[in-house]
Amino acid sequence: MKPMAEQQQRFLLTLAYDGRSYEGWQSQAGGNTIQDYLQQALQRVCPLITVAHGAGRTDAGVSALAQCAHFDAPSSANLNCRNWQQALNAHLPPLIRVMKCESVAPDFHSRFDAVGKHYRYRLYLADVLPPLHHRLAWHLRGPLNTHDLHLALQCFVGRHDFRAFSANRGDGKDQSRDAHRSITSIDLIESENPAILDLHFSGEGFLYKMVRFLTGSAVRCTQGKFERAELRRLLTGVDFSEKAPFCAPPDGLLLEKVIYPGSKSMTSSSSS
Repeated sequence: MKPMAEQQQRFLLTLAYDGRSYEGWQSQAGGNTIQDYLQQALQRVCPLITVAHGAGRTDAGVSALAQCAHFDAPSSANLNCRNWQQALNAHLPPLIRVMKCESVAPDFHSRFDAVGKHYRYRLYLADVLPPLHHRLAWHLRGPLNTHDLHLALQCFVGRHDFRAFSANRGDGKDQSRDAHRSITSIDLIESENPAILDLHFSGEGFLYKMVRFLTGSAVRCTQGKFERAELRRLLTGVDFSEKAPFCAPPDGLLLEKVIYPGSKSMTSSSSS
């Protein structure tokens, strides 16, 4: 008689990482991604675990305060949430940390159950970029008209076809992929440091490099290099090959929050 499969328990991780040294979240053949290091750590703790599923991808160089991922562990591992957090952190590089681990329902999925995400993009508006901000902000020499920037960014709020504000993946699905997304808010937050300007994007989900395209296009529009009317035209639905001409660098982009039903959000402030 065929032996019964071992019972599994599903865990949800909230991860923070400095992405400047890594090739993004998604596992690659060459390694050096957040998912690769997480899966290696999981297998060192329990060799029966083969994969961790993320809430979404972050690009190369992009950091996160609260990326989420889930995995299934056999009951024989006999580890509670705090044990998993400590064990994984012992095997992860110091720039990747499990901030929280919790037990979730067997049918929970970190990607498909997410109902929203919150990103922050930081601009640094000064002649000199301090070394500790290197690759943590887009360095723009000189001031920006925040009123004009706000008007440009508000063009994106609502439900639109964002095909022109995303990068093609080259996976054979670019023409058929649904590019409609809803952005609930984009806020400009000025810091006590007058050189720092943070853009906060909240929405149901974001396409590949979408926040970077929105940021780059709005900044160039504010600089007089693009028209708001052109932003609005590109949101009406264009051929998959037509793209907005400005994509901001990964510097400054940070995944701050993944939101799940019931107003439950995963953020660094909820770490244990």
